[in-house]
Amino acid sequence: MERNVMKEFKITYFFDQEHYIRRFIHVDSFEQAKALVQIERDQYISFIDSRGIYHELHTGQARVVQISEYFRKKKC
Repeated sequence: MERNVMKEFKITYFFDQEHYIRRFIHVDSFEQAKALVQIERDQYISFIDSRGIYHELHTGQARVVQISEYFRKKKC
């Protein structure tokens, strides 16, 4: 039985040179991550970050959006 392992992607919304919000998602591929960002364009989204902080964000206010696959380092 083949198990499908989801990948983790980091999405960063930049508002200017000093202000940004980062979110992490789990999907199967970069293409799915990109499609999600495109679907959410110019909309309000909400998410809870790894620290348990709730965010509401209007994606249309971001000047730059970056997507990259994220590889967490295991804590020893």
